[in-house]
Amino acid sequence: MKWIVWANVAAYVASVFFPVIVEYLGLMPESVIERGWLWQPVTYMFFHAGISHILFNMLGIWMFGVELERMWGTKFFLRYYAITGVGAAVTTIVVGLLPFAVTAPTYFALTIGASGAFYGLLLAYGMYFPDRPILLFLLFPVPAKYVVMIYGGISFLLAASGGPRVAHAAHLGGLIFGYLYLHNGRGGLTAEIKYRYLKWKMNRLRRKFDVYSGGRSDWDRKVH
Repeated sequence: MKWIVWANVAAYVASVFFPVIVEYLGLMPESVIERGWLWQPVTYMFFHAGISHILFNMLGIWMFGVELERMWGTKFFLRYYAITGVGAAVTTIVVGLLPFAVTAPTYFALTIGASGAFYGLLLAYGMYFPDRPILLFLLFPVPAKYVVMIYGGISFLLAASGGPRVAHAAHLGGLIFGYLYLHNGRGGLTAEIKYRYLKWKMNRLRRKFDVYSGGRSDWDRKVH
């Protein structure tokens, strides 16, 4: 996961010195559809609009990503991160194509940031650790499952009402694609995630048992 953070930092620094690259590597539905700039749904998530933007996203990705990567393994974690990030871009493009006045500006708007992937990680965290408290708005401890609902609801309402110039459609896309990817068919976690989750829990239980038991005694070693 540290490579994700470093890649975002490097892209941000590059954009500070060469701002024009954001026009080519950020996400604009019009450029993807009419110009064929198909790399944008991937590259957009590495660029940010300012210090506070990148700090908030990287802090959130680190907070939720560390435990998820430890549980899933790096390979699955990176795949999930990429799918939710690209899925957020696809959602933004689809919203921009909708024939509604409130969504029309999205088609020509530039979207950058890892917020879609961050929302995907938030969803996964809420699914695996639903009762673990998270500081809502960095102030109030709230169970993770409710934080996901609150953030998802806010993003939906703001996206539907054409709220401030924030990529709320991308936030929703990260949640939607994360949910779809973590579920298989009619429901239930995929076999791979089930296996990794159970393996992670067994390892934790084994470590706790070793701590409480203090290892085998000398008598045990002599008998066996």
